[in-house]
Amino acid sequence: MSTQFGDYLRARRETLQTADPRFSIRQLASRLQVQPSYLSKVERNEQAPPSEATILALAAELGEDPDVLLALGGKVSAELRAVIMRRPKLFAALIRELETLPDHAVLRIVREVRDGNW
Repeated sequence: MSTQFGDYLRARRETLQTADPRFSIRQLASRLQVQPSYLSKVERNEQAPPSEATILALAAELGEDPDVLLALGGKVSAELRAVIMRRPKLFAALIRELETLPDHAVLRIVREVRDGNW
């Protein structure tokens, strides 16, 4: 993804703010328990993306997929790290193989694994 975390965050927040003033930078920062100036710097890509906990709170506030926001922030959730660490070689090989597959093929694999249709 070429979009920077801050750009994505600002665009989403401003879109929500047009319909709901609760998404002003000050009000959102207050709910996240961060300083508005900090959040503003994150949105302007002048500050590195926040911690996993803050990104998860942002995702909840903004109605976003937490894994997408974490990925945009260059992070992987602790939950996924734990899964990968149980079998690192297998997951590394799997991810490398999936990298070049089209989305529909990856979705088919996910459905087969989820549904147990081997």
